[in-house]
Amino acid sequence: MFSGQRMSLARKRRRLTSRGFAQLLGMSPVTVTRLEGEKNEPSSETVDAIAAVLRFPREFFFGDDVDEVTKDAASFRSLTTMTARERDAALASGSFAYLLSDYISERFNLPEPNLIDLAHERDPAAAARTLREVWGLGEQPLSNMIKLLESKGVRVFSLAENTKNVDAFSCWRNDVPYIFLNTFKSADRSRLDAAHELAHLVLHRHGGPQQGREAEIEANSFASSFLMPAADIKSRVPSVARLDDLVIAKKRWGVSTAALAYRLHKLGILSDWQYRTFCIQMNERGYRHNEPNSVPREESVVWKAVFTTLWSEKVPKNRIAADLHLPPEELENLVFGLTGDPTPPKPTGRLGLRQV
Repeated sequence: MFSGQRMSLARKRRRLTSRGFAQLLGMSPVTVTRLEGEKNEPSSETVDAIAAVLRFPREFFFGDDVDEVTKDAASFRSLTTMTARERDAALASGSFAYLLSDYISERFNLPEPNLIDLAHERDPAAAARTLREVWGLGEQPLSNMIKLLESKGVRVFSLAENTKNVDAFSCWRNDVPYIFLNTFKSADRSRLDAAHELAHLVLHRHGGPQQGREAEIEANSFASSFLMPAADIKSRVPSVARLDDLVIAKKRWGVSTAALAYRLHKLGILSDWQYRTFCIQMNERGYRHNEPNSVPREESVVWKAVFTTLWSEKVPKNRIAADLHLPPEELENLVFGLTGDPTPPKPTGRLGLRQV
């Protein structure tokens, strides 16, 4: 049977409204609505037209309904400038990530989730310290946020949205945590996004979508404390005279200059006047779009190992895409572009990844 739900997902992924999609197909918006509601069964010719317009394999539209990431379940990093079409496109990509995650989980034993519920903790900074203690991280900087999250059972996927409006989002599905990071952001800001979404996963799991200002402030505080422990910051940066001092110092924690300035201000190392001055200088220098002294972009260790193993077994990305009935570029978009790299992965250490 033709799946109207899958057609709706593909349409949203292409950022098309029902009306815009109908115009491309040469039919009325009402007909599109009826197809998506599965009130009409399309002809074979119509299915061919739908597949051509949406650039999805014909077989995609005849699978079982996809487990969707809904806007009520996802916690977005930011909603201030994101349009409904941008949001829906990102959520549709997340739904395809569920398909891929299930496919991989059937073939590999991925790390089990090891997150604790910190919803009872009223102080986000204290929650960050607690999680560091539980995970045995001490006060040292974190060299690779994605690897850390994956080792704790978080499924980390990338979003190739080509817009700064979609920062990141997270959600729980069947007791498995997911984080989606937009690769359009700088490597430094992506690390903060990852820590921000970790905050939502451990602080706000039972609260539904965390789109309120209070929840965002809590997640920012958690992320800042988690990436930049107070004791380490105070011992390394007891005082600051120039913005350039922050540009040099920030590399230790792998964060943006703005993030370090924010942390120093919260800890009282920067005065209100210094913080405002530095923010003005960062804006004048264009740091938001051109971060200086940036760290290398992190890659997924899990997806690197998985796709290298599949590659060695003569299972290329096109075969996986065909099995899932997805366009190959959708796989690339989700796994940091790692699907076709035959380079042997580095040892996965405590990730415990092995084939079923």
